[in-house]
Amino acid sequence: MERIIEKVWRSEPTIEGAGVHLKRVFGFHEVPMLDPFLLLDDFRSENPADYKAGFPWHPHRGIETITYILDGDVEHGDSLGHQGDISSGDVQWMTAGSGIIHQEMPKGNSKGQMLGFQLWANLPSHSKMMDPRYRGIKKKEIPVVTTKDGAMIRIICGEVNGIKGPVQDVVAEPEYMDVELPAGKSFTHTVKENHNVFAYVIDGEAYFDHLRSPFSHDAIGDNYFDMKSLCPCRDGTFVLYQRKGTHITVTTDKHSVRFLLISGKPLNEPIAWYGPIVMNTKEELRKAFQEYKEGTFVKYQK
Repeated sequence: MERIIEKVWRSEPTIEGAGVHLKRVFGFHEVPMLDPFLLLDDFRSENPADYKAGFPWHPHRGIETITYILDGDVEHGDSLGHQGDISSGDVQWMTAGSGIIHQEMPKGNSKGQMLGFQLWANLPSHSKMMDPRYRGIKKKEIPVVTTKDGAMIRIICGEVNGIKGPVQDVVAEPEYMDVELPAGKSFTHTVKENHNVFAYVIDGEAYFDHLRSPFSHDAIGDNYFDMKSLCPCRDGTFVLYQRKGTHITVTTDKHSVRFLLISGKPLNEPIAWYGPIVMNTKEELRKAFQEYKEGTFVKYQK
């Protein structure tokens, strides 16, 4: 059974960190629809002034942060002692667990260009206070699969044609793929029943279900699109699928498309969220910030 589109919306400009200009794809208000995912940011710019201020030292607890860089470099460091650069094509999959303090400072490429994404995934209650772990995945470690229809898929997490991505053993059973589809082609992918599935268009345009669901390019209330005219989804568009179905189909016409395809198993747990910390109750949240203030936030040391 093919999945059809539930909602479509556009990413919105916002400012985060110490003054980084980026686009928020989804966040707090959309969370009930996207469990186990909490936030997705698109930080791309050709102007270093938009991102140089970066994300200085800050805490995380109760979540995983997944940073995927397409162009440029991001310098990072954390309380576990990790330091280095996340470079073009690399992924940093960080499980904050019981608590970690880190910083991320975008540096761009030699031309001052920066392009990347950060996704936040929630942790279930039994894993909120697990030991933090860090996985730095280099571009060469990410398998690339080309299908018979010409789709080129970078598999960060999940499986295509029996080939698995390097990130495994994650509670929410996520898939995270970077898909490029040439013009005039169709791409079909199997997804797990009842998992939340979404796509985010990086470049180009395509139709994101087999019905070629008609969405206009003019946003109406709450930034969602009205279903008026037959238009493909374009750069900066977020596509959320309905929960029912085992396949999604993406089709291009005159233009190619590149998009992120992400899915995960809903946790169906209460969320208490403030800033960089996500717990299950307000009391757990209060305790986390109190510990941060007192200097007892980080529970695990290498």
